[in-house]
Amino acid sequence: MKILVVNAGSSSLKYQLFQLEDDKQDVLASGLCERIGIDGANISHETFEGKTFDLETDMPDHTIAVKLVIDALLSSEHGVLESLEEVNAVGHRVVHGGEKFADSVLIDDEVKAAIKECYPLAPLHNPANIMGIEACEKAMPGIKQVAVFDTAFHQTIPDQAYMYALPYELYEKHAIRRYGFHGTSHKYVSEQAYEMLGDQDAKIITLHLGNGSSIAAIDAGKSVDTSMGMTPLAGVPMGTRCGDIDPAIVTFLIDQENLSTQEVDNLMNKESGFLGVSGVSSDNRDIENAATQGNNRAELVSNMFAYSCKKYIGSYIAALNGVDALVFTAGIGENASTVRANICENLEYLGIKLDPEKNKIRSKDNLEISADDSKVKIFVIRTNEELKIALDTAQLV
Repeated sequence: MKILVVNAGSSSLKYQLFQLEDDKQDVLASGLCERIGIDGANISHETFEGKTFDLETDMPDHTIAVKLVIDALLSSEHGVLESLEEVNAVGHRVVHGGEKFADSVLIDDEVKAAIKECYPLAPLHNPANIMGIEACEKAMPGIKQVAVFDTAFHQTIPDQAYMYALPYELYEKHAIRRYGFHGTSHKYVSEQAYEMLGDQDAKIITLHLGNGSSIAAIDAGKSVDTSMGMTPLAGVPMGTRCGDIDPAIVTFLIDQENLSTQEVDNLMNKESGFLGVSGVSSDNRDIENAATQGNNRAELVSNMFAYSCKKYIGSYIAALNGVDALVFTAGIGENASTVRANICENLEYLGIKLDPEKNKIRSKDNLEISADDSKVKIFVIRTNEELKIALDTAQLV
């Protein structure tokens, strides 16, 4: 079965074509359309055989971008398909499904309408996701389309965890509640962890740490709490996002700095986090380098990040009534051994003990990095959201 996975942004479209056979999961081709609707638009394409294709061309909208993707996949020089009929389905990443979707779904008019209803909850993402869906429908008529939602995995969170203590009427009117994100990643790596543990009833805390970070508490495969909230702004400090703050800071900044609501939103989403505190960069690699060279603010933000992650681990152990495994994933979680060590430091009393030598190992495979006498397993598991989207899509069609 061949599944095309599409992740459409407002001016970009990422794609991967998977060949799924029994236990084999191969990427036949992948690529990126950039600067859609902007001068200097470009498509870059690569096959599993290492053939590459790069072209700067007019790309006024997502429909043209999808046509260029199809042309690349069918090309006699760098293509991997004889006919578009070989594609069994298209799986789309959709950021927000609100309360309507707890699983991936086949896309129809009703599903598209529900995705559009979530525009106010994800104004930067859902409209772009719809553009990608409708472009594929137009360019690939008759081929089934599937929506895989970032929020779906967290729909099992109980109401005492997802509700905010605001007037209940606001929840009823505007659906203001905790939704959580990175659900596809948390679900994928937790499934991998359950296989490594050999225990489907285990209690797991997954730490998706990257430029955007979120932490989830998972009990027997179900998400019961997560650090991001109604939007991806909440939780631990991130590359440019502030994470959890006193909400009164918003009105304070509006009054004291004479900022508009949009300017405060931009400050919290794009000028805060690692970048805002360190003044160096939003990239953790730059932060670590600066800290080793004596930059106090870079060291401060590293300490803030580890401390915040520790607090979530502690609170989620309480929520889960115990923990059997920690899982580190995503760009920082998979590659930054120093960050993992800082987060696990002094958690031995909770049964969490890292093996320093195992933690230094760099591998493309999933790793256990806990000490032999650690009561809690600690894993580094490489996330693969595109593969999870492909698998969900294949299962539905």
